[in-house]
Amino acid sequence: MRARGSVVIVGGGHNALVAAAYLARAGMDVEVVERLPHVGGAAISSEVFDGRSARLSRFSYLVSLLPDELVEDLGLRLELRSRSTASFTPYTGPGGPDGLLVETTEGDATRSSFRRLTGGDTELLAWQRFYAEVATVARAVAPTLLAPLPTAESVRDQVDPTIWTDLVERPLGEAIERRFADDLVRGVVATDALIGTFASVHDESLVQNRCFLYHLIGNGTGEWRVPVGGMGAVTAELERVAREAGARIRTDTTVTEVAAHDDHVEVVGVTGTDQDFRVDADWVLSGVAPFVLDLMRGREPGPKPSGSQLKVNLLVSRLPRLRSGVDPSVAFAGTFHVGERLTELETAHREAAAGAIPSRAAGELYCHTLTDRSILGPELSKTPAQTLTYFGLHTPDAVLPDDASGQAAYRRFLAALDEHLAEPIEPLILGVEHKTPSQVEEALAMPGGHIFHGDLQWPWLGVGERPVLPADRWGVATDHPRILLCGSGARRGGAVSGIGGHNAAHALLDFVESLSRC
Repeated sequence: MRARGSVVIVGGGHNALVAAAYLARAGMDVEVVERLPHVGGAAISSEVFDGRSARLSRFSYLVSLLPDELVEDLGLRLELRSRSTASFTPYTGPGGPDGLLVETTEGDATRSSFRRLTGGDTELLAWQRFYAEVATVARAVAPTLLAPLPTAESVRDQVDPTIWTDLVERPLGEAIERRFADDLVRGVVATDALIGTFASVHDESLVQNRCFLYHLIGNGTGEWRVPVGGMGAVTAELERVAREAGARIRTDTTVTEVAAHDDHVEVVGVTGTDQDFRVDADWVLSGVAPFVLDLMRGREPGPKPSGSQLKVNLLVSRLPRLRSGVDPSVAFAGTFHVGERLTELETAHREAAAGAIPSRAAGELYCHTLTDRSILGPELSKTPAQTLTYFGLHTPDAVLPDDASGQAAYRRFLAALDEHLAEPIEPLILGVEHKTPSQVEEALAMPGGHIFHGDLQWPWLGVGERPVLPADRWGVATDHPRILLCGSGARRGGAVSGIGGHNAAHALLDFVESLSRC
């Protein structure tokens, strides 16, 4: 096909590759420019443990928001496996150590687990009722994610007014405390509102509500699945389809300047061999954070985003035994919660907001290798070795400014985990890597280590919002019509979804089509 215009995509994350594939398939001349020696951004697999052959999903680690429709449309050869356990939350009750088990398909084990914790079925019924109502919102939103932004009214009209108020109009903490009586159950619900978001569940900004919504709308079910081969397998497939479509990918090239003009955009940078890079394009798509894009454009950026997570990757010789006696292969198969009673989460937030590392770690663990052992090399795959990934909450950059504080937070994570183990975890560790938000920023050029590139936004048009250009309608606009957002900073960005890349590509194609009709 004849090229319909030239596009430079700044940043080579997974969204950039999605956009490149769509635009190149449409006949556009596309070049992706990436600072690192490889593409993928946070969606990569790496051998992070010296001398140990385990290709771990180093940063992003599970898939939920990636639409099945996009996978099919691009022809991605991916296997995403379900986990039999949704979550396991250990606790010590009157009867001794135990744990709240929630199966992916809830059955007798889930029912029995709720009864042991709460003494009856009331809390389980409240749980089932709440998530059934959340599912109606997910089913209303999910089909709109690969289309121009819907209006808030069109989504609201498809769900019950009570759940709309609980999720969209009032701080989520109110609904959690009204609907659930048990502190542990409340905390399990609240966790999805706090992953990557530094907030109280009662924050009036509702940033926690938006985070909760994004964690539960993927494909209308909110299920988080394991990518076989790790996140690197997802990126490899996206790179394949982008290259096969004709997109060019330039790595080891750092963009330093993006200058927009009426009729073109100039992109300037330097290669890994210190050679100047300069190209004029008809359009630029930005896969980097809006804060970084502003710096490239010589503009005064807004407040720098701040991440709030401690990320820990572990390789263990085997899974540790639990004080409760629950089979570790069941407990660690899903999301294993640590220190996540609601009161513990709120205390951790208050302590971090006051500038201190939370006295007790709060976060969640996940074991990739219980679902997919293909990421282990031959010498490990034949042993009981497993990988564990921990995502710590309420550890913002301000309280982890240096290696010493990062090490202190890591030790508190180990202590919080050990509370529930029949043996200390440390003697089982074969390899460890932990990263604070600032270390994530250093590795990925992600400002403040914020995994969403900034606070998430509602995935619909606000009241009175009147989009004009296709970029406005698709939620990928900047203040210049020749520059579009295609990464996590887009209106419906965040997580490994490809949605930002898809929507930026389609907004640009809509714009080009409208120009051809003029």
